[in-house]
Amino acid sequence: MKVLNYRILLRKEPEGGYTVIVPSLPGCITYGDTIEEAIEMAKEAIGLYAESLKKHGEEMPTEEGTLEYTLTVETHA
Repeated sequence: MKVLNYRILLRKEPEGGYTVIVPSLPGCITYGDTIEEAIEMAKEAIGLYAESLKKHGEEMPTEEGTLEYTLTVETHA
């Protein structure tokens, strides 16, 4: 069994709860009513994503070599 680390992004939704996105796993998105539930749902979603890839004979993407930056930009929006 491999241990992999994935960065997740939690976005607070106007109607309540949190949407979770796993940037390194395209389409891996879930939701939780609280931050704690959202994190648990993300763990489950990543596990199911890994199972699906294995079933189809595909490699599990990793974040190895991924760089992260935060940009500040000015807009006239």
